[in-house]
Amino acid sequence: MAIAHDYLTQQGGAERVVLALSREFPDAPIYTTMYDPEGTYPEFARRTIVTTALDRMPGLAADHRRALPGLAPVVSATRIDADVTIASTSGWAHGFRATGKLLVYCHNPARWLYQRDDYLGDDASFLVKAGLAALTPGLTRWDQAAASRADHYLANSRVVKERIAEAYSIDAEVLPPPPGLRTEGEQVPHPELADLVEEGYWLVVSRLLPYKNVDQAVEAFRGRPEHLVVVGAGPQREALLARMPGNVRLVSGLTDAELRWTYRHATGLVAPSQEDFGLTPLEANSWGLPVVALRAGGYLDTVVPGLNGVFFERSTPVDISRAVDAAARQEWSSDALLEHVRSFGEDAFRRRVREIVQELAEGATMPTGARSSRGGAR
Repeated sequence: MAIAHDYLTQQGGAERVVLALSREFPDAPIYTTMYDPEGTYPEFARRTIVTTALDRMPGLAADHRRALPGLAPVVSATRIDADVTIASTSGWAHGFRATGKLLVYCHNPARWLYQRDDYLGDDASFLVKAGLAALTPGLTRWDQAAASRADHYLANSRVVKERIAEAYSIDAEVLPPPPGLRTEGEQVPHPELADLVEEGYWLVVSRLLPYKNVDQAVEAFRGRPEHLVVVGAGPQREALLARMPGNVRLVSGLTDAELRWTYRHATGLVAPSQEDFGLTPLEANSWGLPVVALRAGGYLDTVVPGLNGVFFERSTPVDISRAVDAAARQEWSSDALLEHVRSFGEDAFRRRVREIVQELAEGATMPTGARSSRGGAR
């Protein structure tokens, strides 16, 4: 067995999926382009991590986007000798040269190829846009050839299943990932938030990228009486800090213990982005928190209006603010929230992955999510 992942340089839902896979297959080495022990979850330090030559180039692990021009050739040159390889990917890991069977768990087809405008945002320079446009034809051919070599494709949500079909003509099986942050475990107060505990606060947990719409959530709270706490890191951090109102705070680099404490003392979660899978609503629900979320993407799989959250139609400050008002007026059942979360369990996720791995190892024909034959040389 082997596990592959794009890069282990940050803390996000995709990395939590890799941890769940690693708990199911603890002896499987994890292949990745770059590994930053300080930037990602500390649990990876207990696993065997195999990196590429890019990992030895200064500065790339801190900002993996700078490595984009070199990723395809480096990934293609990396051979994984295993009977079955599970590739957790949103752009690269499905391109590693697996000698055996390849199971792909797709968080989303590469955004920089198929959702380029959302990925770059409005603030990207002409030079960045032109550079990515020049790389797109070659990277698209590489990406589609890599996808064609998979023996079985899994999508993390219905919307990602549709994107896989559009990008690769593959009928993927939908397997929701498990909720990432478990409620069991230590809770440690965050020093920058301790004074907000008595009043409470709304919460955003997100990477700080253009398509995440965190800036719109921040503007939604400008002038409101409540506080908003943004937990996250990314390229938009400094821009957000520069125009952040006094009732909004941004904190980065939280440990799981600090994040548990932060969820525990929150009033509710704001989820404003076009997500591939709605993971943070499930984390919030597990703490008894309601959610206001954009009616789009993966949130359609994890948010049920009136049961665990409220939808807004557009990620604008006005729409978000109105949804917060609506959620504040409603009474929420903690029991109903927890029951909803239980339907997305890690046990079910790991059990289905193991079933597929065993079928692939035995040479069984997969009923869905696989091509009748694999293109390209191994």
